[in-house]
Amino acid sequence: MRRHIIAAILISCWLMTFTPVIGQEDPSLLTLERIIVGKEFGAQFYGAVQWLADGSGYTKLEDSEETAGGRDIVKYNPATGAREVLVTAAALIPDGGTEPLEIDEYSWSDDGRQLLIFTNTKRVWRQNTRGDYWVLDLQSGNLKKLGGGFEESTLMFAKFSPDGGRVGYVHKNNIYVEDIATGSILQLTSDGSSIIINGTFDWVYEEELDLRDGFRWSPDGKSIAYWQLDASGIGNFYMINNTDSLYPKLIPVQYPKVGTTNSSGRVGVVDAGGGETHWLEFSGDPRMHYIARMEWADSSEELIIQRLNRLQNTNTVFLGDAKTGELKEVFIDRDEAWVEVCDDLVWLDGGSAFTWVSERDGWRHVYLIPRSGGEVKLITPGEYDVISIAAIDSASGWLYFIASPDNAAQRYLYRIPLVGGEPERLTPDDYEGSNAYNISEDAAWAFHSHSRLDTPLTTSLISLPDHEVVRSMVDNAELRATLDGLKRSPVEFLKIDIGDGIELDAWCIKPPDFDPAKRYPLFFFVYGEPAGQTVLDRWAGRNYLWHLMLAQRGYVVMSVDNRGTPAPKGREWRKCIYGQIGILASTDQAAAARALMKRFDWIDPERIGIWGWSGGGSMTLNMMFRHPEIYKTGLAIAFVADQRYYDTIYQERYMGLPEGNPDGFRDGSPITWAHKLEGNLLIVHGTGDDNVHYQNLEALVNELIRHNKRFTMMAYPNRSHGIFEGENTTLHLYSLLTKYLTNNLEPGPK
Repeated sequence: MRRHIIAAILISCWLMTFTPVIGQEDPSLLTLERIIVGKEFGAQFYGAVQWLADGSGYTKLEDSEETAGGRDIVKYNPATGAREVLVTAAALIPDGGTEPLEIDEYSWSDDGRQLLIFTNTKRVWRQNTRGDYWVLDLQSGNLKKLGGGFEESTLMFAKFSPDGGRVGYVHKNNIYVEDIATGSILQLTSDGSSIIINGTFDWVYEEELDLRDGFRWSPDGKSIAYWQLDASGIGNFYMINNTDSLYPKLIPVQYPKVGTTNSSGRVGVVDAGGGETHWLEFSGDPRMHYIARMEWADSSEELIIQRLNRLQNTNTVFLGDAKTGELKEVFIDRDEAWVEVCDDLVWLDGGSAFTWVSERDGWRHVYLIPRSGGEVKLITPGEYDVISIAAIDSASGWLYFIASPDNAAQRYLYRIPLVGGEPERLTPDDYEGSNAYNISEDAAWAFHSHSRLDTPLTTSLISLPDHEVVRSMVDNAELRATLDGLKRSPVEFLKIDIGDGIELDAWCIKPPDFDPAKRYPLFFFVYGEPAGQTVLDRWAGRNYLWHLMLAQRGYVVMSVDNRGTPAPKGREWRKCIYGQIGILASTDQAAAARALMKRFDWIDPERIGIWGWSGGGSMTLNMMFRHPEIYKTGLAIAFVADQRYYDTIYQERYMGLPEGNPDGFRDGSPITWAHKLEGNLLIVHGTGDDNVHYQNLEALVNELIRHNKRFTMMAYPNRSHGIFEGENTTLHLYSLLTKYLTNNLEPGPK
């Protein structure tokens, strides 16, 4: 999850004259300049790899030794390590050019003879999904730009047809097919506009359903299925850019706020050679449903569709006839709270059944659903959660998945027979922490990455299922040595008993010279909503380093996962928060703070602070307002102050509709409790935040002023939800946070 400029920015005098923290000489101590500006803490990554479908190896991008500034596409044999340059950077220099194309993404045609390159990309909301596409013929060496006379950086989601002779793409909300050999371009849709959106999505579908690419080639290449959204009736939220021109520029965003009108969505099929679109025949109001997923159903005759109702407590799976538009209901997933869409749908047994992930028995498990709609089969029985599917080896009959039955903060690889049986853990015991896997198509190889919260990742190529290391790819030895030279204590993981049989997971970073006989300030890092988990034993990068810097200066830093976070602890843990976002979580967080104060004499109850971003910013406000007797200082960034200001899909998923839960929306919103503020509060927001609007800060400011509450605020002009755009922004922001914390929550033991 997770604008409008305020007329006068109220800010403390100290902020007007503040300067960044001055660097220190001691190499064992951290500074913001070392963390943010310097390069010494940058972790190495092996880089994105693509496993080849034929099992012959994988490809990756590497800096070219022959062409300055370019990158080659290199193939590796996993067994021998043999290296072969498939595409040189020199081959990617356009006619008349002097420099090779900068590759953002690449993909192969099914026969491996052509390469599609995505370059010159531009950001659309969260990601760079608009740019230029080029096709390279590996045999002839011919390099050709797609799109004819279209403007630069205006093509989206280009992909080869199954026969490799054509490429489909989206341009200005219409779908096109281009013949590679002749360059002829066929426009398949013509009604695309700012309101009618073909082959891609509006803001809320992208943000909350993770949908961007909105069209699919049929397996036989004769048809294209696509989403169409009708955004008429959606309210425009206007952001204001005051700094880039003499007069302000209004930036409209189609943004459906809670309880308001959604886009109308439908799915159609059009002949790839042109013609009329045949629409699938959904019943009911399309503005009260979401077509959350769509793919071809292992054939060129049928599509498989996941359709959520607006409350998102029912996911109906349909098979749709591509010619007639007739729909057949295959399966329904229901929950009293909400259901998730399934991104692990894989066809098995020649297309007679597909895999499904559901919490229908109280745990997140994998099921096998017959195409005919018959009896559903449970593949992974037991009281544990399948966190994600890592691979399915249908040829050998194995399901590989990530789980951690005994420690919700960690992640391990398991496998289980597709016919059912007992799960087998493949990750060895000496890889305690978090483990991620990129598994080959035949499940014979994998890139295994391992890390801990305070230990950067290592990546190795391993064989499966024996998990033997074939070769080390990244060890981050230099970064590890730098970290070992810092004054620090190991991160501690603990459980907090808050009563009624409820235990919350937490981590703790103590000062390196911690003395339990003294009292320390306690500073919490919080998120607390269903979209994220903070208590993870996984390398945390800059967040860990900043928290460690604070610990070096005399703070104990902790994070606690309340109920409702997406930890692998069963359905009830995750969904008991339904209808009470901001309410149950803040109760749990306060209970944890009280339990910790009772348990540890070294906590100074007069020096407890909290900070968070986005949902964590909202939680910070709730804790400061609801429990002023506990929390003395809060730093809230990019927060939702009033849940009615956020979008339909996210907020309604967890809260229902406003008319059905008015008390929950009121009581869960921090702004309702702003009158109870007693401590020190810093609120920060980007005015260009298209996700959580600057409106939230303005509304909260008005409420705090109304109750004569003192606070400090900072607005970052035109910065988005991540507040990173612009020169020096990140250093400025963290300097601000550090200075405010130091001035208002005294560091060091007493």
